[in-house]
Amino acid sequence: MGNASSPKVVTAAFARLQALSGNWEGKDDGGNPAKTNFKVVASNTAILETLSMSGMEEMLTLYSIDRDGIALVHYCPANNQPRMRAIPQEDMPRELTFQFQGAANLPDPAAGHEHQLVILFEDKDHITEQWTWRKNEIDTKMIYYFVRKQAN
Repeated sequence: MGNASSPKVVTAAFARLQALSGNWEGKDDGGNPAKTNFKVVASNTAILETLSMSGMEEMLTLYSIDRDGIALVHYCPANNQPRMRAIPQEDMPRELTFQFQGAANLPDPAAGHEHQLVILFEDKDHITEQWTWRKNEIDTKMIYYFVRKQAN
């Protein structure tokens, strides 16, 4: 995964994220309801995702292009802000894998935090988000299956 991406590839991959704009509904891997919303902000330079899952405070994730990759900052109810980065390898990636780069307000690496995000683009109206929560070096995956909510 060490290959750098060309600006064209990064822009095209970012466009896939921009195309998610709107409301999504679905379930987690335990069958509990979940929903998310993607909004293109700041003159199309960033995407704000608001993820709500059952029984938890909403989480915000801000995506933007960063040189040869796509960066995100995740604002977690756990009151830390992980930074992650994906290096897309193709124009129309079937998935984007965001790897942990560090975090604001994380007292120590063993403290619980989101450590990885994989977004799977199934088709234009179906995505899967696989979040990895890491605490004391133990990873727990949380998987969300979303369907685009059609505008009425």
